[in-house]
Amino acid sequence: MDKQIKNVNSSASYNNRELSWLSFNKRVLEEADDVSNPLLERLRFLSIFSSNLDEFFMVRVAGLKDQVKAGFNRPDDKSNLTPKQQLSSIASLNHDLVEQQYHLFKQVQEELETQQIRLFQMSELSAESLYILEQYFDEQIYPILTPMAIDAYRAFPMLLNKSLNLAIQLEDEYEQEQHQKKTAIVQVPALLDRFIQIDDAHHYVLLEDVIRFFIHKLFKGYRVISTSTFRITRNADMNIHEDSAHDLLKEIEKELKKRKFGEAVRLEMNAMEQDPSITSFLLHELEIHEKDLYIVDGPLDLTCLNDFYDQVKHDFEYLIYETFIPQPAQDIHEDETVLEAVRKRDLFLHHPYESFEPIVDLMREAADDPEVLAIKQTLYRVSGDSPIIASLKRAAENGKQVTVLVELKARFDEANNVEWAKQLEIAGCHVIYGMISLKTHSKITLIVRKHENRIERVVHLGTGNYNDQTAKFYTDMSFLTTKRKYGIDATNFFNYLSGYTEKPDFHHLSMAPFDIRNDLIQLIDQEITFHKEYNNGRIIAKMNSLTDKPLIKKLYEASQAGVQVDLIVRGICCLRPGIPGVSENIRVLSIVGRFLEHSRIYLFHHNGDINIFLSSADLMTRNMIKRVELMFPIFDPRIKNRINDILDIMLRDSKKARQQANDGTYSHVPPDDEALNSQLKLFEQAMDVFA
Repeated sequence: MDKQIKNVNSSASYNNRELSWLSFNKRVLEEADDVSNPLLERLRFLSIFSSNLDEFFMVRVAGLKDQVKAGFNRPDDKSNLTPKQQLSSIASLNHDLVEQQYHLFKQVQEELETQQIRLFQMSELSAESLYILEQYFDEQIYPILTPMAIDAYRAFPMLLNKSLNLAIQLEDEYEQEQHQKKTAIVQVPALLDRFIQIDDAHHYVLLEDVIRFFIHKLFKGYRVISTSTFRITRNADMNIHEDSAHDLLKEIEKELKKRKFGEAVRLEMNAMEQDPSITSFLLHELEIHEKDLYIVDGPLDLTCLNDFYDQVKHDFEYLIYETFIPQPAQDIHEDETVLEAVRKRDLFLHHPYESFEPIVDLMREAADDPEVLAIKQTLYRVSGDSPIIASLKRAAENGKQVTVLVELKARFDEANNVEWAKQLEIAGCHVIYGMISLKTHSKITLIVRKHENRIERVVHLGTGNYNDQTAKFYTDMSFLTTKRKYGIDATNFFNYLSGYTEKPDFHHLSMAPFDIRNDLIQLIDQEITFHKEYNNGRIIAKMNSLTDKPLIKKLYEASQAGVQVDLIVRGICCLRPGIPGVSENIRVLSIVGRFLEHSRIYLFHHNGDINIFLSSADLMTRNMIKRVELMFPIFDPRIKNRINDILDIMLRDSKKARQQANDGTYSHVPPDDEALNSQLKLFEQAMDVFA
């Protein structure tokens, strides 16, 4: 037993959080190398890899750099790496990943050329094409550009986060001594198309290449020595002092302005254009370390490939995924409204295989139903033109009492949520901005109706956001019920959020930061007890990330007791499976495919009396102690069977699943007799229901 305890506390039993995230992003990159994916989708995975990496630098790397700057040198509680050691490991691993990314980009480029989709260099263009591009530059680009000289009177400009820029070295044509070099910066306009079509075919050049080619027009009387494309990533983490903020809305807006100009944390440059003297100059001005310099063999900022995908996909439908139309909800009959259906039975929806439209319809029905008295909802991320917001506003205008918690601190959605909060308040909704020091991440709606002189409550609980756009490619689950105890719990939950009251004692709901971790630990303990008596212990848990050490140690304890533990963890996983004496009964899968796996499911066998819970919460420390989250049980045997079947299909995935080894590395699951893509299988099942 002493050996087991020692191993559980050993850093060798854990993956570092940041390095585990990089391992996840590597799995995203692998999808760009998977020839079973359509060609343009592979291009899109390269874009997703870049977008993920931007956020990682802006938040996680920036946070580690802040710790180093503050002299904080304490190792993390799992891998025992200090902030400096983590930054060093991140740089080493990530440089390799970025090199792989650009190698794959060249491969995909070559394959696109076989489909007559080609990205040209300016030197490859005909005189006619150059003439047309010069006209385009003079008329459409030149008027927007602003050359910014750098000298004793004009300091290095404060360049926007993630902006694309050109650093130009110049010499005065009229000076006799030509050794005096001058430097200027030109920002590439963000609102112009990055890919410029040069003829009727799908032939393109990059906007920055056109600007570079004609850059001399901005500097009359000077000779251009070199032009270097570069991109800066800045610290975008927000530092909000909520206790001293009299108006959180204004505090958020103030911090959003700062985000654009945080300290630089990464510098990217193009290898072909790189001028060593400009590189040294930028490193000095931006106070960037060499390890945070990424010199890449291709265009900077491959997030632009997502826009390129949208630009060409309509002409190349055979190079993208087959169109997938989310199916009607199995639990709602064709002749029923959502409110009618939920009054007859509990409803379960599995998005995106089943449409998110019933949730949108529910809000529309509630807004217009004269029997609805009140609507209460939590909002974390919503779409740009949200029908959910439109229904809430209309409900308030129709005289219903509407209470909306808009989480202003939803990272990178703060600006959208500030705007939505203002609009909802103008429409007459009562808007709550969240809770001090906590993010409200729960997904819940309460609709209160008066029907035949009695009050009935409709409750929606989900694993994902009220976002009709992301619901098309995020896998999530929705549960709707009019069961009395769920309604009471929902009422008490919203009263807790909006007023002054002690944490409620719930009938069914479990809430973080108070109870979810404790309840899960108790459920694992119960599974251990059942296993000791019946020898059939089993836990299945699906989530986005697993970082919480108390829960990891409890899962290790379950493994040591002989309980079979299957974990489906898409992203970060600090737990290491398969370690003798620690986790040999734990298996960890990560499924990365067409849809982003987002649902959170926790299943405990309990000697055949299966307990299933859905949740807004991942098993991360932040979700357990710094967020308002909800976990809720599923009692309906029909729904439990459906969820159990879904988990079984995912555990049998041998196409898009990777399995973690006991050293933290991932590899594809060896296929059985028939290779199974779980997302494709669930799609086919949804189609079969309505065939």
